[in-house]
Amino acid sequence: MPRNKYPEETREKIIETSLKLFVQKGYDQTTVLDIVANLGGLTRGAFYHHFKSKEEVLEAIYAGNEMGWDVFEKARNTKGANGLQKLRIALTESLKTNTATEHNKEITMLYVQLIMSPRFLEEKVKGDIETARLMEPFIAEGMIDGSIPSGYPPRLLAELFMLMVNFWMMPTIYPATPEEMWQKGEMMEKVLEALNFPLLDDKLEEVYTNLMQTVFMPEFGDMNKTEE
Repeated sequence: MPRNKYPEETREKIIETSLKLFVQKGYDQTTVLDIVANLGGLTRGAFYHHFKSKEEVLEAIYAGNEMGWDVFEKARNTKGANGLQKLRIALTESLKTNTATEHNKEITMLYVQLIMSPRFLEEKVKGDIETARLMEPFIAEGMIDGSIPSGYPPRLLAELFMLMVNFWMMPTIYPATPEEMWQKGEMMEKVLEALNFPLLDDKLEEVYTNLMQTVFMPEFGDMNKTEE
């Protein structure tokens, strides 16, 4: 097949192949030659036509994962919703993108396996900072319309939420049993309530539970919360 006859397909094949190798061998141990050797006949020239280095591939992987960020723009235009409701919509829809298709599920699971890699962790932190930045205007709007009565700065509330949900609540970083994960969720909810930042609702919790069950621990969704 002539090089670049289907440039987008070639680019996506390089990204997916690289990601799988980063998981199997480790990011630092994977070379461009390793990637090329697993591209099914594509040449090194084809790789360099799309990427200058494996670092650029890594950046492309995370850029592709930002597809869920457009939901913040859509949520911002939701008619009749207050700041808190818009934020809940944005976060719920963003979480859904992780399991929207089998491909998305596979990519999300690969990210989870790579989380302790220093290079991937660096990119994750950058992504979380960006997500907090996108959350900030909704929180500020909620403070104005009264739906978020917290007196703390919007940026700090957004950063704290991202820190809890994407680090403390991630069992690949802080190992925990399904029961402990439920307890963590209850603790996080109480922390947010104490800050007058009532972000969590049933829909957001449902989507997060599905993500946990799909990616982290199948038994998570089968457990009951603390009995009434």
